Amino acid sequence: MIPPIPGLVRGLIASIALASAGFAPAPAAQAPGPGATPGGVHEVAVHDVAHERTDPLSGRGWVWPVAPVRVVRAFEAPAHAYAPGHRGIDLVAHAVRSPADGRIAFAGPVAGRDVVTIDHGDGLVTSLEPVETTLAVGDRVARGAPVGTVSVGGHTAPGTVHMGVRLDGAYINPLRLLGGVPRAILLPCC
Repeated sequence: MIPPIPGLVRGLIASIALASAGFAPAPAAQAPGPGATPGGVHEVAVHDVAHERTDPLSGRGWVWPVAPVRVVRAFEAPAHAYAPGHRGIDLVAHAVRSPADGRIAFAGPVAGRDVVTIDHGDGLVTSLEPVETTLAVGDRVARGAPVGTVSVGGHTAPGTVHMGVRLDGAYINPLRLLGGVPRAILLPCC
């Protein structure tokens, strides 16, 4: 039998896990500062210089498809191609924009939800759902250009959009293109 983990250690472990995933504790209530919305949500800027030197995808100049940025569910890599996981990130959104230059590869319903797929070339494809759009297959979109608005359906909660990115057909963590994946830092125990 495994002995119970004391509350302090459990809290420390949870804090380390959240920090290594790029999440910080919510700040104390205060007046919104520069770059904050009236609700106090700040736009996120993630930049990891060490990661940029090792991951060729991090320097491509992609932009977040929403602003301000608030990730509500992170990428969870599956153990293998058919294993469960979360092959993208979920973001709070209303309007959605293209993260990079590309061409609309698909726009329409899939299994009861609106999906927009953008082919960026070099094997990179972004899917955004549920997103309603007036764009048609073949339309060019520029980085940061409006793509559509969040609709309903799929696994996301109302008011959120799922962003999935594939490289040569395999799903990758979108953060690799949006400033880097935070490195985990292991601290000594006890």
